[in-house]
Amino acid sequence: MAKDQEFTRLMRENKGIIYKICNSYCSDKNDRDDLAQEIIYNLWKSFNSFNAAFKFSTWMYRIALNVAISFYRREKKFKNNEPILEGLIVFEETHEDKTEVEKNLQLLQVFINELKEIDRAIILLYLEDRSHKEISEITGFTETNVGTRISRIKDKLRANFSNK
Repeated sequence: MAKDQEFTRLMRENKGIIYKICNSYCSDKNDRDDLAQEIIYNLWKSFNSFNAAFKFSTWMYRIALNVAISFYRREKKFKNNEPILEGLIVFEETHEDKTEVEKNLQLLQVFINELKEIDRAIILLYLEDRSHKEISEITGFTETNVGTRISRIKDKLRANFSNK
């Protein structure tokens, strides 16, 4: 199969990764579109370095998160708005009164948005049930460091809930 066809197939199969990352780092639709385009460009540019012995999704996450963090930092200099994780937790507005669970999920979303970029990436992967090993491969941290960071992030989120 030709390189461009293989790339297109893999992108089609894993496009959800790009959507999740873009939704996690950009609140504005135009920014999400720009980020998605930048991620795809960087993936294409780096496609020759992909080793088929490893999972494509892990390689893709690593590049996409690096691009997103750089994009977020660059955009943050020019804008003073907070990104949202609108694609990660979806709420259905069916009635006026929100249940306690819905309120807590919305608070969790707010607290996650307040995390540093790399911690937000780690918790995003954790919430997708990625293993410590895979998170380690994506972020470049050791598995032990990933476990420690997840534990600290959880502690921070618990503390935020306690102080609400």
